[in-house]
This record gives sequence, structure tokens and C-alpha cells, in this order.
Amino acid sequence: MDEAVALLPLDALHRELGGRMVAFAGYAMPIQYDGIIAEHNWTRTAAGLFDVSHMGQLTLPLGADVALETVLPGDITGLREGCLRYSMLLSPRGGILDDLMVTRRSGDIYLVVNGATKTADITHLAMSGLTVSHREDLALLALQGPKAVDALERLVPGVSELSFMRAGGFTWSDVPLWISRSGYTGEDGFEISVPAAAVEVLARALLAEPEVKPVGLGARDSLRLEAGLPLYGHDLTPDITPVEANLAFAISKRRKTEGGFPGAAIVLDQLFNSAARKRVGLRIEGRQPVREGAGVVVDGIKVGQVTSGGFGPALGAPIAMAYVPAALAADGTALHVDVRGRLLAATVVPMPFFPKSYVRQPLAKAGAAQ
Repeated sequence: MDEAVALLPLDALHRELGGRMVAFAGYAMPIQYDGIIAEHNWTRTAAGLFDVSHMGQLTLPLGADVALETVLPGDITGLREGCLRYSMLLSPRGGILDDLMVTRRSGDIYLVVNGATKTADITHLAMSGLTVSHREDLALLALQGPKAVDALERLVPGVSELSFMRAGGFTWSDVPLWISRSGYTGEDGFEISVPAAAVEVLARALLAEPEVKPVGLGARDSLRLEAGLPLYGHDLTPDITPVEANLAFAISKRRKTEGGFPGAAIVLDQLFNSAARKRVGLRIEGRQPVREGAGVVVDGIKVGQVTSGGFGPALGAPIAMAYVPAALAADGTALHVDVRGRLLAATVVPMPFFPKSYVRQPLAKAGAAQ
């Protein structure tokens, strides 16, 4: 790790736990502790604790919702208090500048943006006339996995009543927390915003629960790949639009009618008349993983490119995401991937590769409704 990096509030704990540290998004971060596959499988069966404090936590005044709709395609004015919405900052040509989560809270609008782009995002929002507060006093943890709710409910009673994409304020040992039922692994779980000064004591308390182990960047990437979730800077860039990325669900119904967001003419034309290329999932024959940058080939001609790839531990097979011409994006389409001159057979398959397990309705209420 030669490049200059900043340290996260949990840096000492990561090293104490034996985390192998690497430079990522300008920070020293753990890529693994016990091994990527072990951490991946633990998160799929129990609960993995991720430090995502490198991500940007921003707040805007409540009245900024109208102006916020001028830079992204989501319905923010219609977002109810305590609800999250996935959205994207778009360029004038409809390219994705960043993807983010928006939450309406009682006193402000709360954004979580990518760590590598947060400075550019703040500048972009400010140049768009928005008043942004960067909450550098906060840390962010993600507790993911089917047993995350059991572990967190013991420490913070009431969190089990949240459903997917809902959030609320809680208190643990006099520490104020903002907790959402969300994440980027495809598993049920939570993201916990906590004052940086208290994050280590909270992380230690969570790790003391029998279901919880620390998980690094390596498993975070394999989990989100199996879930078919795109990663900014790889599957999403300023050259890719939401429709090409298969993220049209993030363009709210009202915005599809009204437009009024950057690149609306281009994006809506693609939405209603099809885009020239699409993000697809690929299942690779054999055991060899393919990596970002590998060409997608048909009849000896490169027609597309892999943007994420690896071995899916829960699937026991190599998988990838790629951009291909729309005519080749149908499920079942046979293709090849060029790995250093060796052509590997691949098939377009539906995503997610591994089923998501989001809790759309709290267990107590789900039981009452049956």
C-alpha cells in the first residue's frame, strides 16, 4: 500500500482483527480477514459487519427536494419521511455521474454517495445551487446477512420493525443512530450511521454477538456481483445511461412523464425506443473467472466488454456482468469471452445470479397478515 491514504475511524480495529489492508477510494481499508470465500459464505448464512465509512454522508435542507430533482431522475418531492430511494446523479447527456441513496428525514434530506466520488458529488450539487453539508463526523457500518436482524435487535430493540428501504432514528447506550434496512449485498441487513467517536465501541459490541464476523472489501464485491448489483466506476460510468445499465426502475413514474432531469431527452428516448446496448449477466462455462475488461466476442468480433467478473462462491461457478448490443441481450444468448486470447463460452442469464432476500415486510406484521 504505497499511495497516500486516509485512515478510517476503525483503522486500529481492522488491524487488531488481522485485516489485510489495501488502498481503496483514498482510504486504507480491509480487503479480507479470514479469507474472501469464508467471509462471503458467512454473510450468506449469518451476519457480516462491513466498514463503509469511506462513503459520503451528506445532508440537504428539506426544501432542497425540488432542486434535487433537477440533478437526478427520482421522485424526491414524493418521497415519504423515513423512506429511502435509489437514484443517480446524471450528466447533461444522461450519463451516470454517481449512484446514491436518498432518504427523507424529519429535519433534512440524507444522501449516501460513493466514497471515490463524494468530493465531485458535493461540487456538482453545489454548482447546481444546492446547499450540502458533508457529515464527516459520522461513520457508517453495514451489517448484512440473514441473522443480522437477530444480532442488531438485541442491541437496538425495534430495528426488526423496519422493512426494506425504510429507516429511522434509534439510540444505543446514549449514542444516536440512524439505521436503514438496506445494503448492497443482496442479503437482508442494515446500514448504521453512527458518530465517528462512537463507532469503535458499537463495532465491538456487534462483533461480540455470535452471529457477527468482520468482512472485507473482497467479499463485499463477490456478494454484490452475485446479487447483480452494479458498482460505480466499473459497471456504471459517465458514459453509461440508466437505461443501458438496466436501472430504469430508478426513473420514477412521474419523472418518466414530466422529464426535467439531466439528459432526459436521451434517457427517455432509450426507455421508450430501446437503447443500443444493455448490461447483462453472463454465466461462464468451466471454472475460470473472467475479469473486468475482457472482451465479449461473437463470430470472432468483439461486440462488448465485461465490467465486473469473478467466481461466485455461493454458486460455485464464474459469473460476470457485461455490456452487449441490445440484440444480443436476451436470456439464453450464446457468446464468448476473450480471456487473454482464450475464448470461453458464456450464456446471457437473468440477474440476480443469487436470489435476494430483502425483507419487504417486517416479520411481526407479515405474520399478522397471514
